[in-house]
Amino acid sequence: MTRLGQREVSPDGIIYFPRGLVGLEDKREFALLSVREDDSPFLLMQCITDPGLGLLVADPYSFIDDYDVKIENADRRVLKVDNIRQLAVLVTVTIPQNKPEDTTLNLQGPIVINTQARIGLQIPQTEAGYPTHFRPIGT
Repeated sequence: MTRLGQREVSPDGIIYFPRGLVGLEDKREFALLSVREDDSPFLLMQCITDPGLGLLVADPYSFIDDYDVKIENADRRVLKVDNIRQLAVLVTVTIPQNKPEDTTLNLQGPIVINTQARIGLQIPQTEAGYPTHFRPIGT
């Protein structure tokens, strides 16, 4: 059960986070679920072991073209990256209650997923100077 109602998740749809997420280190298995049927850049990253935990995430490149995520070699090894095209980058989204115009993206804590190996890491970008509350134009 999710905020979007009952959803079936196949085992090959589960993404494993060996380190968990910042503040949620004990949560390791998530599934990405569509929020709507259209081409929405938003997804729900639903925790498998805690049905009450779902994070709204988005494709940052839908909002900002020159977003550049630095991935160190140690993180590349954990992600089992053979090719950069295996990777998907997502950022967490905050939508204040009753204030969708104040939606923000956390560009400082991107979630990088190897879509083939189904392994994910949250890789803080502290050196890049990206904001934790980026306000995309047009939201």
